[in-house]
Amino acid sequence: MQRARKIVKILHTVAAGGLIGGLAAYMVLLVVATPTDAAAYAGLRASLEIVSGYILVPSLAIGLLSGLVSMLVHTPFLDKGWVWFKALLGILMFKGVLTIDSAKADYAADLSSQIAAGTAPADALQSLLGLEWWTCVGVMVVAIANVVLGVWRPNRFMPRTKPTDPAGPSAAPAE
Repeated sequence: MQRARKIVKILHTVAAGGLIGGLAAYMVLLVVATPTDAAAYAGLRASLEIVSGYILVPSLAIGLLSGLVSMLVHTPFLDKGWVWFKALLGILMFKGVLTIDSAKADYAADLSSQIAAGTAPADALQSLLGLEWWTCVGVMVVAIANVVLGVWRPNRFMPRTKPTDPAGPSAAPAE
């Protein structure tokens, strides 16, 4: 069981690094995005799809699954408030990454191809870029908060169960 806990911990840590690194790569590509040249911009959108499909989504899936499995292989996690808060934040990251991946990246790639072909106006992506950027920032904040919770493990501030008496349940009350 100790080996399984270590493997799951390693997978969870690597997935967190992949997710944060993938988000950073995605945001860097958004920063350098210049929709003035439609063909180059279509290539950039294709790059964003690759980052999303090969780094963000797999890292998120591995992170979520390994986090849930860690609760099963290390059952004391089930009684920790910070673990359940991380799980809730994981659901938010899931929603954010899927929003980036499907709604934004795929749609923007199709739209940029239309711009390159001349069938859509050149400024059609401006509002989408702002929304996409803020979605990335939000998911990045949540991902970093998840890492902080996993390292910090704030049992004192986020208890799920009542603290036990240090003397133990069998100790007789003082008279």
